[in-house]
Amino acid sequence: MSTSKPSGTAGATAGQGDDHSRLDALMDRIHQLTMAQGPVRTRPAAEAAPAVAPVAATPTAAPSERKGEWIPIEPETLSAAGLTDGEVEALVLKTLNGRAEATGRYLSDHLKIAFRIVDPLMHSMKQDRLVAHKGSAPMNDYVYQLTELGRERAKKFAEHCTYFGAAPVPLPAYIESVKRQTLTDQHPTEEDLHRAFEDLLIDKSMLLRLGPAINSGRGMFLFGAPGNGKTSIAERITKAFGQTIWIPRSIGVDGEIMRMYDPGMHEEMPLPANEGLLDNRKIDQRWIRIRRPTIVVGGELTMDHLEVTLNTATNVSEAPVQLKSNCGTLVIDDFGRQRMTTDELLNRWIVPLEKRYDFLNLASGKKIQVPFDQLIVFSTNLEPKDLVDDAFLRRIPYKIEVTDPTEEAFRHLLKVMANKLGVEYNEAAVDYLMEKHYRAVGRKLRCCQPRDLILQILNFCRYTNQSPKLTPQTFDFAVENYFAVM
Repeated sequence: MSTSKPSGTAGATAGQGDDHSRLDALMDRIHQLTMAQGPVRTRPAAEAAPAVAPVAATPTAAPSERKGEWIPIEPETLSAAGLTDGEVEALVLKTLNGRAEATGRYLSDHLKIAFRIVDPLMHSMKQDRLVAHKGSAPMNDYVYQLTELGRERAKKFAEHCTYFGAAPVPLPAYIESVKRQTLTDQHPTEEDLHRAFEDLLIDKSMLLRLGPAINSGRGMFLFGAPGNGKTSIAERITKAFGQTIWIPRSIGVDGEIMRMYDPGMHEEMPLPANEGLLDNRKIDQRWIRIRRPTIVVGGELTMDHLEVTLNTATNVSEAPVQLKSNCGTLVIDDFGRQRMTTDELLNRWIVPLEKRYDFLNLASGKKIQVPFDQLIVFSTNLEPKDLVDDAFLRRIPYKIEVTDPTEEAFRHLLKVMANKLGVEYNEAAVDYLMEKHYRAVGRKLRCCQPRDLILQILNFCRYTNQSPKLTPQTFDFAVENYFAVM
């Protein structure tokens, strides 16, 4: 019996070895079928990760670019993505430190990097004793958790920067994407402008002046009396260009992270769902498809909004408004009423408006050159020549005055707004309004007044339980309220 026991043990060990060999062979075969780069080769623990991030290749255009839309293509390797093993490792460790455990595919989705790239790195991190397998997961995956060593390293990474979202896109790739989607390559036609302004009643002569200014892709002044729709016009200019663009969720510059996508300013426009079982479009998920941006800033604008802002608590930087508005429109509303002087703003932008690029200072002290590729619209109630000097006016080639509406246009606006708000229109009541409350007192017509007066009448009729209609009495009530201090 003493001799048979070792013999059985040896046989069992040999059988287990065969099982392990077959399992390894099966795993290699699965990797060969699922990995674009062939079988997975686990990086030895002693193999050092690159110390410096390689310069990323320019984003590849998808076939759909021929149809007018540029699409970022998923990189095949970390080097092609402009990332290093160390950068992704730091993001993985900080993510696991916040979640306690996660599968490899969750980490891939969270970092927006293909699983075939993340999976070998996770095997390498396991060999380095930074993570451990807590259990298996479907589709040749595992549930990972931090080891004590991994937790210590994650805390050190978090002290430097707490960011652990989508992997950043290198700055050169972003610059190339702006060139591919630039406004200067867009040449809206008269038909495009009519489509963009179809929900506004705007004079044809105004569209004729706006058309060349929009085609230039340069800055413009919209000036005139308040209430004539300058802001409404500025907000719709972007619709004359292509509908969507791609921007990176964040940008990486020498280890610094700068957030680019801002849900408060950008509207996500996802691609239509893939009809097949597998999505073979190979889109780089670090980028997000948004509606071509229209960003409006008013009297709250300060010089800080025009520079990279560092959150000292997280060490994550925020892109300035002009960078977030690239390939779109940036509207400076109520120009001349900002807390900073007009000279400060104009001196800051006098070179970018001329050269189409800007310089930004990072928290590290590094200065970077970025595209300045947007249509700048200065909207003001003041006379442009009273705000700026000739040198700056020369760099804003189009100065368009938004004039008061004619009486015919004003009456048409009243009729349109009454129908839109469900108020019964009465031509005799409108004649009464024009004679008593405009001609008799010399009051000027404004484009916003038909909407505002009819809203006053609508609310009054609702309160008094009357059928909403335009009458001399309801117009008297609306005018008394609306023009009380005007």
